[in-house]
Amino acid sequence: MSDTLLTKLESGVLTVTFNRPEKKNAFTVAMYEAAANALRQAEADANVRVVLLTGAGGVFTAGNDIGDFMENPPTGEDSAVFRFLRALVDASKPVLAAVDGPAVGIGTTMLLHCDYVVASERVRFNMPFVQLGLCAEGASSLLLPRMAGTALASELLLFGEPFDAATALRAGIVNKVVPPANLLEVATERATALASRPAEAVRVTKRLVRDPLRAEVHAALVREGAEFVQRLQSTEAQEAFMAFMARGAKK
Repeated sequence: MSDTLLTKLESGVLTVTFNRPEKKNAFTVAMYEAAANALRQAEADANVRVVLLTGAGGVFTAGNDIGDFMENPPTGEDSAVFRFLRALVDASKPVLAAVDGPAVGIGTTMLLHCDYVVASERVRFNMPFVQLGLCAEGASSLLLPRMAGTALASELLLFGEPFDAATALRAGIVNKVVPPANLLEVATERATALASRPAEAVRVTKRLVRDPLRAEVHAALVREGAEFVQRLQSTEAQEAFMAFMARGAKK
């Protein structure tokens, strides 16, 4: 793995850490590639029973690195971000997440595909796609209304405003909210407990839970991805990204 994505295997748990704290763990194309590869390798490694996603420096991820994103935008289904999402959707082993600090964009939508999510009390979730002239991604247009109800899902996706851990719990995005100091301890305990269960029984149960919607999730990824790529070329998106970069330059 690269320096911006760290992996550690212990007691059957592969911890995958987004490690770019100076940029709030914002994803570059290289990070998406590394994350997709880590998930694929976990599938093939019999020693890995559970995957735990987390971020370094008290941050999960600020979403896409806008500069890198503008230079290397996704152009189709084979783009790194979509390969990462498909690897996450198709993971046969449980994927858990320990979420702290900002969880922006894909930092929120990837959680919809995790099997257990622990969030710290200070997390700020955000799906600012519409504000950036874009649209829902990560199959959130399909999954979030089913999990949170249409009213709350519409509010979170259309307004794109930050929301807290309590709202994420109400929306079904997270399973448990804990003090920041206890986050990794609780998440690791849950991951280790799951890794100690009969491995095939765990995989079969996950498959039974996830399979009924799997084809619809893949279809949603394709549908959203096509719209997302088109939206990137729109005047709305170009203006929104330029305004974002200008605000960043003033800081």
